[in-house]
Amino acid sequence: MPGREFHRKPPPLAARIAAGLWMECIFGPFMWIMRKLGREEKLLASFSDLREKEFAKNNPLRDYVPGKQDVFVMTYPRSGTNWMLQIVYQLIHHGKGEFDHIHSVVAWPDARLHNPLMARYAIPLEQATPEPRRLIKTHLNWELLPYSAEARYIAVIRDPKEVFVSAYYFTSTAKSQLETMYRLFLADKFPLGGSWPASTAGYWAQRHRANVLVISYASLKRDLQGTVRRVAAFLDIQVSDEVIREVCEKSSFDSMKRLEHKFGTGRMIPWRAPEKMIRQGGSGELLTPERQREIDAHCIAELKRLAPDLPYDELCQ
Repeated sequence: MPGREFHRKPPPLAARIAAGLWMECIFGPFMWIMRKLGREEKLLASFSDLREKEFAKNNPLRDYVPGKQDVFVMTYPRSGTNWMLQIVYQLIHHGKGEFDHIHSVVAWPDARLHNPLMARYAIPLEQATPEPRRLIKTHLNWELLPYSAEARYIAVIRDPKEVFVSAYYFTSTAKSQLETMYRLFLADKFPLGGSWPASTAGYWAQRHRANVLVISYASLKRDLQGTVRRVAAFLDIQVSDEVIREVCEKSSFDSMKRLEHKFGTGRMIPWRAPEKMIRQGGSGELLTPERQREIDAHCIAELKRLAPDLPYDELCQ
């Protein structure tokens, strides 16, 4: 079942140079000064609040009416988004899916709200393939997503400790900012994704809907083939064992790592190395045992208030 592909080029060199100059000549020095003045954390927390308001005010999906062809892959950032996109895309194409970059075949309506440069790279929703399945990537919380009983929704939940570590390395945050980023994560004002408990609770609350599937990142690591079969059944995709094996092979860490250029952002800033989109690693490589316990305690306490029936130990550890 081949789908139409829309090949998009990354942002032009001039835009990437301008972004790099902004980051290194203006924003970077400004944040260094704020750090020295002891105001960095408060400033970033305010940025997180403004970000949430911007998402609600300029939600690109507000007026969209999903159809039976739509499959939403919804995640908190750094929770296995590309992994699930690859699984679904390969299932749709029976293990034969090809693309120059994942964002040339997957719509990401909220891209510009996360990274203005990525907005040009991700195909707009109206250009996504109208054939049997249309993949839509989003990091928006559930309450900002348009719901239709005809569409399908797949959420991936990852251990928040691993999310923090992955996000920290992905954004190439300076070691001097580790303390600040850690406190912001515990305050539910993490710049990359806001509140992990709120995002997770929102997705989890919808799990009883027949057209919503909640997958744990841990289950992807533990039993990739079983998870692929579960996703295939959820999407009513009937394929042979051979296709399942091929999808698993193309969705393995080694395979996706070899093709990282098809999932990463590339050199968004020309003189910097590209971010590592596909990487392995656990929470222990950055967080002390005490800090791991603190993140667990915070998230469990928040989830008791927001989603008391979520099995944290099973999904997130």
